[in-house]
Amino acid sequence: MTRIIASAAVTAVAALGLCAAVAPLPAAAQERAGDKVNTLIIYGDDQCPQSSADQITVCARLAENERFRIPQNLRESSSPQNEAWANKVLAYETVGNFGPLSCSPVGLGGELGCTAQMIEQAYAEKAHGSDVRFSQLIAAARAERLSTVDAEAAATQGRVEELERQYDARVAREQAAADAAEAAASPPPPKNLATPPQP
Repeated sequence: MTRIIASAAVTAVAALGLCAAVAPLPAAAQERAGDKVNTLIIYGDDQCPQSSADQITVCARLAENERFRIPQNLRESSSPQNEAWANKVLAYETVGNFGPLSCSPVGLGGELGCTAQMIEQAYAEKAHGSDVRFSQLIAAARAERLSTVDAEAAATQGRVEELERQYDARVAREQAAADAAEAAASPPPPKNLATPPQP
């Protein structure tokens, strides 16, 4: 019985070692991250730090009077006591709304509209929210950084083409000089001294 347990333990250890050896290594693309992004909120006339070669710095500027205030998204409460009368009146519009895609427990298929309502509400909050949209600022900073790539690539291409033209001209000059030296060094062909046959 002890031998069976010992052999099972040895087999398990060998299987674990084999699995560890066969396990795929992460690809190099997964190890490297994208651009490092530093997002800051600055106020008034504060200076935004400059982006470096390996880091994009994106600053969202708010008014000076917002510096020591509670952030805008935390100033409002979702408590029912703080709800506006206009929102309460809008709630009455859904009194007779039931059936498919209505997000109500009444009628067949009433639960199917809840996801659509949540999605519409999330997009409305995103479109009309006053929060800082760092994703748009990051996209703008990346576009600004990439706008200089084409000009730099064109300048580099021009320099490479100029060097290629200079190299081709030098090779042609060296070849012409070698041909001239070879022509000067070779003796002239001998004259044919044979007399033409008599008729």
